[in-house]
Amino acid sequence: MKLSEALIRRADIQKRIQQLRQRLNQNALVQEGGQPAEHPEELLAESRRALGELVTLIKQINRTNLATRFDGNRTLTDALAERDMIMLERSILTGLVESAAIRLPRYGREVRFERTVDVPQIQQRIDALSQRYRELDTRIQELNWQTELIE
Repeated sequence: MKLSEALIRRADIQKRIQQLRQRLNQNALVQEGGQPAEHPEELLAESRRALGELVTLIKQINRTNLATRFDGNRTLTDALAERDMIMLERSILTGLVESAAIRLPRYGREVRFERTVDVPQIQQRIDALSQRYRELDTRIQELNWQTELIE
């Protein structure tokens, strides 16, 4: 199985676990004398099986990411961490720009607000980070489709 297929499978299992959680919660209580639409014991058993499947898959994905060379200096794990930090920095800067762009209405001689940051400069940084993210993510996705999952 390719790493990309394992990642898709992981997402599917996570969705199934979330659905099982909702179904369990919906069947936790019934009116006195009533029957649940689904038996919680069966849903719990299915949840345990899905969790076991998920933990095995996560371990395999993590082993594969650690063992896979991204380039001469980094592993796939390193590239994923870098991608996450790019997205986090971008998110911080986007929030800053949004806060600086808020226009508060003025009535009469009320307090005036001034920006404390250079919005165009920050926006350029956001654009550069976005481009770096896209380029890095594309290379990661390409490698994911080429790499065999370590069992």
